[in-house]
Amino acid sequence: MDCNKCHRDNPDDAQFCGGCGTSLNVSTITNTGVSSAELPMVDFGTGVKLGFQRYVDCKGRSTRAEYWWWALFTSAVALILIPIDIISGTHSLLWGMGLLGGLFSLATIIPSLAVGVRRLHDINRTGWWMLLWLVPEIGWVVLIVWAIERGNKGLSKYGSDPRQPTSTEPYKP
Repeated sequence: MDCNKCHRDNPDDAQFCGGCGTSLNVSTITNTGVSSAELPMVDFGTGVKLGFQRYVDCKGRSTRAEYWWWALFTSAVALILIPIDIISGTHSLLWGMGLLGGLFSLATIIPSLAVGVRRLHDINRTGWWMLLWLVPEIGWVVLIVWAIERGNKGLSKYGSDPRQPTSTEPYKP
């Protein structure tokens, strides 16, 4: 079986490419009867790029990979900025961040909300559920569990499946 990403020849019973790790499984869109291979999961760079490219776009759907790569990026940068703010003397214990951390949070809050809304759309939930972040602990747990769920296959009221190559969403890495 030939890999769509790196074009390496793999055994017919292989589930993943031996060269690049891309899934070789074939899935079916049940409502159209069309069989096609799923697109490869987005990588870290693509997930971050899509977060910034779709800065204020709350329409459409985002895959789990896009959501979690974005979450990793924002968390890692925030953790890196904490010691920089402490060294520069701008860190506040009251706010838990400093000048650089605050500016980064301000710059990424809108795309973070947009990625979260699109992730909720992928599991066929309205973006208004993002307001659960305002409910300490219980709301956070519910949103994290939903973010872990696999998205709905095929079309939904929020758009086409971002994992399918026939999708009109700009998810091709």
